[in-house]
Amino acid sequence: MFCAHALDVAADLALPAYVFSPSGASGLAVFLALPGARASAGAAGFTGLGDDDALPPFAGAPPLRAALLPPLIRDGGAACELSLSLAARVPDARGILLNSFEALEPRAVSALRDGLCVRGRAMPPVYCVGPLVAASAGGHGDRGHECLRWMDAQPDRSVVFLCFGSMSAFSKNQLGEIAAGLESSGQRFLWVVRGARCHGEAAAGDDGLDALLPAGFRERTSGRGLAVASWAPQVDVLRHRAAGAFVTHCGWNSTLEGVAAGLPLLCWPLYAEQGLNKVFIVEEMQLGVEVERSRAGDGDGDEDVVRAEEVEAKVRWVMEDSDSALALRARAAAARDWAAEALAEGGTSRAAFFEFLKDVEAQRVNL
Repeated sequence: MFCAHALDVAADLALPAYVFSPSGASGLAVFLALPGARASAGAAGFTGLGDDDALPPFAGAPPLRAALLPPLIRDGGAACELSLSLAARVPDARGILLNSFEALEPRAVSALRDGLCVRGRAMPPVYCVGPLVAASAGGHGDRGHECLRWMDAQPDRSVVFLCFGSMSAFSKNQLGEIAAGLESSGQRFLWVVRGARCHGEAAAGDDGLDALLPAGFRERTSGRGLAVASWAPQVDVLRHRAAGAFVTHCGWNSTLEGVAAGLPLLCWPLYAEQGLNKVFIVEEMQLGVEVERSRAGDGDGDEDVVRAEEVEAKVRWVMEDSDSALALRARAAAARDWAAEALAEGGTSRAAFFEFLKDVEAQRVNL
């Protein structure tokens, strides 16, 4: 969907063109509605809104605050103009393939198909063909990875997995808060650690981790916790029998991987559209809870951090057997089953994909 201007090339060649959206239905619904919403906001667009100001309603999405918009949209600069121009082009496609499934986001899918997100224009067919999630990470000797060997020794559904994507890096202060919270929680954990040093090869081993984490943390949590530098075979970890919950930055691929694995999500958005995804996960899908930030105190600068107390509280809550945590785990298990059914023979996503192929073939015959 970020290459929508390629539709002009396809038109010059008299070829039918389809857009693939790697985001969810809710994210696409907001993206397509942004040009109209910005125009309705007047000359200032979104730039004059405070963080807590409400955005205009978006069809298929829950109420949203301005702070959830990606910074480039709120800034109103050249990147914003480019993004909105791409959004305006998406309905020109012959069809839209969407990496989601109908049972996960029924309200947003209906809004897209009913043309409620783009006023005054016809919407092309929307084909929900997800979740597009790999069966295994594969290709790196992952079945013998340290993470999986460690997971093999843990009880079923007992491990909290913390992983924040390949582009995320935390300050040493934030890493310290996470470490303290995990240690105090008493829960088993597998933590993929990425700090500023982890962007370089020097951080690829134990020496790098020891420089990033509080002194003695790894020794004190040995046996019930494992910290690894930079990367882990995420799909395999999430689908391991020992995985019990997923602390995620709410990137859509990671979200779908967690959903397909049937895990409750602890939502810690960091950048781009992840704040929006957090709202969709927590309020619309009801498959997770937010890990909340607080303003740092004196001596910590202006950094917004998640305090150790919040990490401890949310990790304990999601792993213990309160009525609300059990209900969340039940919804996560149901969503996993829906994901599998969507891709199975006769499932909605499989049927949508074959409808797309039929349309492609019809267009080919007409060329």
